[in-house]
Amino acid sequence: MTGNEIVSEGVVGQRAALASGRLSAMELVDATLDAIDRASALGAFTSVLRDSARRAAADCDRQRMSGEPVGPLHGIPVAVKDEIDVAGVTTTFGTRANSTPARTDAEVVRRLRAAGAVIVGKTAMNEFGQWPYTESSTFGVTRNPWDTSRSAGGSSGGSAAAVAAGLVPVALGGDGGGSIRIPAACCGLFGLKPQRGRVSAAPLESLWWALGTTGPLTRTVLDSALVYDVIRGAVPGDRFRAPEPEMSFVDAARKTPRPLRIGFSAKTTTPLLTAHPEQVRAMEATAVLLADLGHHVDEIDPHYPSSMPALLPQFFGAIRAEAAAVEHPELLERRTRQTLRLGLWARRPVVEWAIRAGESLAGTVNRVFARHDLLLTPTTAIRPPHLGVLDGKGSAAAILASLPMVTYTAIWNVTGNPAASIPVGIADDGLPLAVQLVGPPGGETAILPVAAQLEQARPQPRAEGRWS
Repeated sequence: MTGNEIVSEGVVGQRAALASGRLSAMELVDATLDAIDRASALGAFTSVLRDSARRAAADCDRQRMSGEPVGPLHGIPVAVKDEIDVAGVTTTFGTRANSTPARTDAEVVRRLRAAGAVIVGKTAMNEFGQWPYTESSTFGVTRNPWDTSRSAGGSSGGSAAAVAAGLVPVALGGDGGGSIRIPAACCGLFGLKPQRGRVSAAPLESLWWALGTTGPLTRTVLDSALVYDVIRGAVPGDRFRAPEPEMSFVDAARKTPRPLRIGFSAKTTTPLLTAHPEQVRAMEATAVLLADLGHHVDEIDPHYPSSMPALLPQFFGAIRAEAAAVEHPELLERRTRQTLRLGLWARRPVVEWAIRAGESLAGTVNRVFARHDLLLTPTTAIRPPHLGVLDGKGSAAAILASLPMVTYTAIWNVTGNPAASIPVGIADDGLPLAVQLVGPPGGETAILPVAAQLEQARPQPRAEGRWS
């Protein structure tokens, strides 16, 4: 098997090819870099680390030839969202306002490298990840591989486009309001936002205060679980820590789930906003499938309280904190400067109050899990939109334009619960359909086996060839 044939495979497929000797890490990385170059029109990458990736691949091959023990991601190409430090590369946060390369890797990148992963590039995001659309005056737009006139979602749109196009088997994203799950939904991928504190934010104390977390976008549930078992776990200095799971994520993904009580609801968290009929039908069809698979499924009203009092101070406070740390603030986008003015009130005491308010809200929302093991919803209220959603919009208008994308996702950032977007087929418009599964606190190991069960029952087609 050649590198070109295996480059679009997932982590499991690439691991098997490397372990058998059918393919060297150098061949795989060279094929990956070629694929990234051919797909440059997607706008998935902000930088491609050709020289360092080839050196790392050569080291992987020498290590394997010497018979040394190798890690679970040995030789696997991985891309990293451009808000995560990679030593020697500027962490742009999607902006022109930074210019100095990071001195050291973020903890998640260090763990990836220790597991043998080869970092091949940084992926596109909007400035500071403010919006669920990957559109930037610095890096342009990121296109959806299923239809290049459509958005890949955001803010981890570059990571989603890279995986959906088969350029890399896995790419790290970040999720502060849905930014893993939304692009996963738009691009037909699996994207799990883990429990708050599951993945270290180091060298930061936290990501977007209590809202954010880091995690992979992948094609399959098992690929995601493999990566999470590498990167999860807190370090000294992390503000938030999740208790150890009852089993590894890989074991959970391979487990046959017992019959669970699953509630489903298309109700949004935004007054007067209703979901697109295709999104509702996808959720209802998934509910039927889950019942056919032996689960106890019923429609419920989650009685969502408003999350905005806890969400908005942390959102504005996060943008203020990240903007304060850039080297050239005069180069920030006009819309970001408007966000900063709108959020002048979101100072540290207000943000700390909002975090406590989120903890109180979590106690209310989590009552749904007293009677149900999981909650099923749409991931987004709308279909993947055409590019240019943010064109001509100021910050306030961009916030309003974001509501249909985040109405099902952001509340679980406020509460900290794990939640995953799962692809469930293709709509009449030719674009992926997705649903969201939400678990109780620490419930990733309940989500993963059900997500894997759905994946096996309804395999998702791929986007290759639709964009080239």
